[in-house]
Amino acid sequence: MLFGQNRAELRQIYVDAWRKLSMGAAMTPLEVQITDVIRDHPEYQAMMTSDKIVEDYSPDGGQTNPFLHMGLHLAIREQLATDRPPGIASLFNTLLVRTGDAHEAEHQALECLAETLWEAQRNNALPDEQAYLERLRHL
Repeated sequence: MLFGQNRAELRQIYVDAWRKLSMGAAMTPLEVQITDVIRDHPEYQAMMTSDKIVEDYSPDGGQTNPFLHMGLHLAIREQLATDRPPGIASLFNTLLVRTGDAHEAEHQALECLAETLWEAQRNNALPDEQAYLERLRHL
């Protein structure tokens, strides 16, 4: 399995990648992608060397789960690289032109992705790619 079997193992992948970057160690392409996302989020960098990776992040308490947030960035970047679902790259480019900032465009797109994933989970169904693309069109 590419990622760990549990939350702690998955989060450790982020910590290990960040540590490798700081040490100048060789990294896998995935680790490079992870550290690129961490670099884009200076507010999360300190936690990569702390015990905060074991914390629970409750949306009910108004907390953003930094690992979920960064994971959604990775998902968006993978979708753009593969244009999957078909048409996302074009929609994202339109959003990028409108925002003028790649990170802000990703934030807007990942809100659409998060809503689509939440809806799929709520309905015990696969994510609706067309609904996702429609959300992106309306940004």
